[in-house]
Amino acid sequence: MMAFEVMISCEEASGYLQEPSWVFVDCRASLADKSQGYADYLQSHIAGAVYASLDGDLSGSVIPGQTGRHPLPDKQSLIDTFSRLGITNLSQVVVYDNQAGQMAAARLWWLLKWAGHASVAVLDGGLQCWQKSGLPVQSGLEQNAKSNFLASFDDTLLASSDDVLAKISAPGFVIVDSRATDRYHGQNETIDPVAGHIPGAISYPFGNNISADGRLKAPVALKGQFKEIESFRPEHTIFYCGSGVTAAQNILSYTYAHPGKKMPRLYVGSWSEWITDKNRPIAS
Repeated sequence: MMAFEVMISCEEASGYLQEPSWVFVDCRASLADKSQGYADYLQSHIAGAVYASLDGDLSGSVIPGQTGRHPLPDKQSLIDTFSRLGITNLSQVVVYDNQAGQMAAARLWWLLKWAGHASVAVLDGGLQCWQKSGLPVQSGLEQNAKSNFLASFDDTLLASSDDVLAKISAPGFVIVDSRATDRYHGQNETIDPVAGHIPGAISYPFGNNISADGRLKAPVALKGQFKEIESFRPEHTIFYCGSGVTAAQNILSYTYAHPGKKMPRLYVGSWSEWITDKNRPIAS
């Protein structure tokens, strides 16, 4: 059976709804209301899908003044979450949400990759595409039988604030800001208390990866968009955003455009962690 490791279409995924080795995970989330995603899931979701919360399952506890808004969960907690969702090391996982670009889904995709699970794909177009295609949905809570997920974490996919600080203007390294252009320039900052960007970072807004219909652009188009960082090795490329979520979408898009290449690194703490230390430099 073919493994899907980056993206999967609604048409492809719909053929495996009854396949016991496939796990569908709904990751809907709202920054304005942390309970909204779960409420929406209970109302209607892809038939058979289980739910993972961005704040409760896919992030650790926020420590004011130290962490960003969506810090990494500790490794054992993440293993426990994957096991609760019924993900085994042989599972094909399909993740989705209802936002253009599948931001929360990209976060879960990245977390599974970090944990060493290759067979995970983001549903292209998300729930909107699924519903427009008339594919089966249902309501209520669904749960899979608990599994025993075995992780093999690849910490080379991570970058810490100290890593980023050391790489500012370092030859052969590039830091990429995934937020909207105005936030990169320090304008219209309504989420974080300090505006600006990490010095030396270049702006690659994740929204540029998405077509008008909500699907990801074709790999050739995405590769063209990433041309400014083509010359940098993936392990020397660090993506960040506001809290480590939309940067995962940029990494997803980069990986889709560069099959066979190692994934770039993610600064999970991102801007919301960077600004907790006044000694870290800021540009605008």
